[in-house]
Amino acid sequence: MRSCDVEFGRATTSVLDIGFEVSGPSDGLAVLLMHGFPYSVRAYDEVVDVLSDAGLRVIVPHLRGYGATRFLDPSTMRSGEQAVLGNDLRELLDALQIERALLCGYDWGGRAACVVAALWPERCHGLVTCGGYNIQNIAESVHPAPPEIEYANWYQYYFNTERGRAGLTNDRCGIARLLWTLWSPTWTFDDTTFERSAEVFDNPDFVEVVIHSYRHRYGYVKGDPAVVDVELALAVEPHIAVPTINLASQASAWPVKDSRAEHAHFSGAYEQRLLPGIGHNVPQEAPVDFAAAVLDLAKNT
Repeated sequence: MRSCDVEFGRATTSVLDIGFEVSGPSDGLAVLLMHGFPYSVRAYDEVVDVLSDAGLRVIVPHLRGYGATRFLDPSTMRSGEQAVLGNDLRELLDALQIERALLCGYDWGGRAACVVAALWPERCHGLVTCGGYNIQNIAESVHPAPPEIEYANWYQYYFNTERGRAGLTNDRCGIARLLWTLWSPTWTFDDTTFERSAEVFDNPDFVEVVIHSYRHRYGYVKGDPAVVDVELALAVEPHIAVPTINLASQASAWPVKDSRAEHAHFSGAYEQRLLPGIGHNVPQEAPVDFAAAVLDLAKNT
């Protein structure tokens, strides 16, 4: 049961009609909470309650290919690459006439937030990122990772085959539920929790956006020509200068990155907070910790 009033809104960007949920006072500091794959805006329900009660203006958008968000033009490339995710977020800020906001996210959403923080720091009061520096080094993707990481990435290789595309088309919920379980082995969720999130996968562009995302990050498909300048800017792994809190899950399918190596990507104030027993879906598994990070950054803006 939500403790705050939530409204549904829409915003038009150059290529999308973005659906989003908004709560909190209209004059509060804007906070954008970005979800990941294969999750939804529902991951933030408890976080939203805390932040709204604290006087923040909280906006939780559906990413491209999810939920109520739709493409404006059938001919637009259904890209899921990091450049479009970041550009979508920047254009959403423009559409909502938000000059600067706290940007927060995990997985795909954390990548979008990192992209904006790195390339357009003037739009970002601060950053909460799960897993640290989420900008992909696509040129380095040809080099294999340690076997345990390659094992955890099985679904990415699956999606790089036509069999994988067919599998996602035929049973997107089955794949998503398995990934939830594998990525968050200590998190016990019920059918209702999963089904409320799984509703957003029933989007006409979900499969194409997901497949493109996992093929592009390995350099196996071309990106959207409309954001080639953004992708080129990301290729040099730009530093993030805005104040940042990195929430590092210690029970995720992927090990915590080396703190010194991660810190090197951040040239501004930076703090890593370890989350014992928490898996990949940080805001839904650890809403108190996630909300605390946001509020700590809000105090310093």
